[in-house]
Amino acid sequence: MEIVKTIARQLGKYKREAIISPSLTAVEVILDVLIPYVIARLIDQGIEGRNMAAVWKYGGIMFGLGMLSLVFGVAAGRLAATASTGFAANLRAAMYRKIQTYSFANIDKFSTASLVTRMTTDVTNVQNAFQMIIRIATRAPVMLIMSVVMCVITSPSLSTIFLVAMAVLVVGLSTIIAHAIKIFNQAFQKYDDLNSSVEENVAAARVVKAYVREDYEKQKFARAAGALRAIFTQAQKWVALNMPVMSTVTFGCIIALSWFGAKQVVGSQLSTGDLTSMFTYVMQILMNLMMLSMIFVMLSMSAASARRIAAVLNEEPDIRNGADPVTHVDSGSIDYDHVSFYYQKGAGEAVLQDIDVHIRSGETVGVIGGTGSGKSTLVNLLSRLYDVQEGSVKIGGRDVREYDIETLRDSVSVVLQKNVLFSGTVMSNLRWGKADATEAECREACRLACADEFVEKLPDGYESRVEQGGSNFSGGQKQRLCIARALLKHPRVLVLDDSTSAVDTATDAKIRAAFRQVIPDTTKIIISQRIASVQDADRILVLDGGRVSGFDSHENLLRTNEIYQEIYETQTKGGGDFDEPAAD
Repeated sequence: MEIVKTIARQLGKYKREAIISPSLTAVEVILDVLIPYVIARLIDQGIEGRNMAAVWKYGGIMFGLGMLSLVFGVAAGRLAATASTGFAANLRAAMYRKIQTYSFANIDKFSTASLVTRMTTDVTNVQNAFQMIIRIATRAPVMLIMSVVMCVITSPSLSTIFLVAMAVLVVGLSTIIAHAIKIFNQAFQKYDDLNSSVEENVAAARVVKAYVREDYEKQKFARAAGALRAIFTQAQKWVALNMPVMSTVTFGCIIALSWFGAKQVVGSQLSTGDLTSMFTYVMQILMNLMMLSMIFVMLSMSAASARRIAAVLNEEPDIRNGADPVTHVDSGSIDYDHVSFYYQKGAGEAVLQDIDVHIRSGETVGVIGGTGSGKSTLVNLLSRLYDVQEGSVKIGGRDVREYDIETLRDSVSVVLQKNVLFSGTVMSNLRWGKADATEAECREACRLACADEFVEKLPDGYESRVEQGGSNFSGGQKQRLCIARALLKHPRVLVLDDSTSAVDTATDAKIRAAFRQVIPDTTKIIISQRIASVQDADRILVLDGGRVSGFDSHENLLRTNEIYQEIYETQTKGGGDFDEPAAD
């Protein structure tokens, strides 16, 4: 019931259509059910009575009922379509908005492929089921009940044939549907696997081609598609039994009705017109029973989809604003007070252990350490992409959990190593940093990031097209554009998370020099694998296994810190796998 409430809340402004459509459908059904009754009168009083006045009378009534039924049916169908498509749009919008509030920890609970499936296939299933509920699920029961009532009114004795047939049909269809539902409920994980295969292949197309793995990816996709096909084939084998069962019962009813009905007509216990209407009613009863069985299949499939959608909508963000959030960051000072952090509490060793580091506002701090030492996690805590479990992180003297999240993330600008550009133009991508930035501000930001030297050479300059993901720019160009985008925010804290790894050392040095001259009051944290990128920093933080190994100037670390000494020796003398040239 809670799932139904969660989903139903997204009806929004389409509640009116969702209520009116079933009402119009009920009127349409009543009119349809009356038509066989009028046909019986037309046959008995008009045709058999050779009375043309009765033929015209009942023929006109039939025409009027048919036209009214058509009008109500069209109106109900249009309203049902409007309500169901609007409902689906609201569901997708609500899920998308909810996902935007998720922390990284929330997102980790769902795979990207699963979220895509939930917003596409699952919503489509719920949409179809909803349209069926307000249209067919109203029509079938009302038609069934009205047809049975009319049968009993017309001939109580012959109605027992329908009751027996209905019992047989209910048992047969229930058995079929029960088996089909179990199989359909297994299908959604297969959808996730299929979408995951497509997503990975498209996102990593260059890697696939570089390693000539097209055949392997084709086989992987074929396995996922084959598994989905097998599930639905198995389910459809059961659903396909609906028609033979339906046909057997229908023909049995027609034969029984013809035999017993004919005897009653000959014995003057039943008129020819009434027998004709009975044939119509039996078809309506049995067809609507079959419709109900298909509705149960659709509702069962949509129930699984609804649970998956509700799971996204009911997921509570781990990170949210407090009761009275602070909306101004006074300075860029940073304090890590005995911080420990686990991605999953109780599941392994802490990623960061007892970090006690204090950074002055405007200071430039380098962060260096081996893979898995916790460098990126350390800076993710600044903008509350994760929250600490032990200790506290402060910016401007306040715990980051006290700030309004939007204010905090506007004040902490992070440039990642794997930068993302969006479809559009260079200018529109820059304005992600500041929506109302002038062209002059964008040009200045690009100058500081050394991006102007290639942007101005593009055919359309700052209005040049950016393809999806920035695929028409090199890694170094994307990094510099993203640095410019971050500078437009005028942040209190600027974090470069290995975001100059794809540019040459000379350009890297020019960018760092510009930072010192133009944004001296901004606290700058530079994460890098290159000693050359951090050695000019005021202080350098050395991380080892999630712990602070050293925090001092380049010169002092060279004298006192073995890990820093080893990295320095490797890059300047050993060559290693870093990008610094070996000394002669």
